[in-house]
Amino acid sequence: MVFGRRLTLILAVLWMASQVCTCILSIVLSAAQAPKYFEDLQSSVSSPVRMSGRGKKKVVAGNPRSASKKSKSAKAGLQFPVGRVYRLLRRGKYAHRIGSGAAIYLAAVMEYMAAEVLELAGNAARENKKTRILPRHIQLAVRNDDELNKFFACVTIPQGGVMPNILSQLLPKKTSRNVSSSQEYGGGSQ
Repeated sequence: MVFGRRLTLILAVLWMASQVCTCILSIVLSAAQAPKYFEDLQSSVSSPVRMSGRGKKKVVAGNPRSASKKSKSAKAGLQFPVGRVYRLLRRGKYAHRIGSGAAIYLAAVMEYMAAEVLELAGNAARENKKTRILPRHIQLAVRNDDELNKFFACVTIPQGGVMPNILSQLLPKKTSRNVSSSQEYGGGSQ
């Protein structure tokens, strides 16, 4: 009985994760960019690494251990830590087996999303004549962008405030008749 519940929970989590990944991937990468990215990544991983500049080590093509180390993030050309993402994916028990490409892909998606939010928040800070990005600027950036607003639909940004919005019904009406009538009866004494 307990095993059946666990299996149902695992399947539900995997389905939710696939839905989130599908949403993220449709936003982040178009179909034309994805194959090129993985071709570049695959060619950089499969070729033997020959680096110079650290002493007089002889690099043998058949022995990759003797070559100087290069991080997975550097191989993929990313700033986000691929090794840490891979470790967290394994420790999170999301699946029994985690491919090495999954961590690279997830780190690339997270880096893209962070760069997009930071770029828009920096523009919002510059519009407000500030040099530091505040939570208010992140809120303005996210809510003014359609795709990010959809992605962050259920997110509350602390200290972000609200979007400036005044309903048109609450604004005073500007008509020539109202102006002339206010001048005629404008608080005259009796």
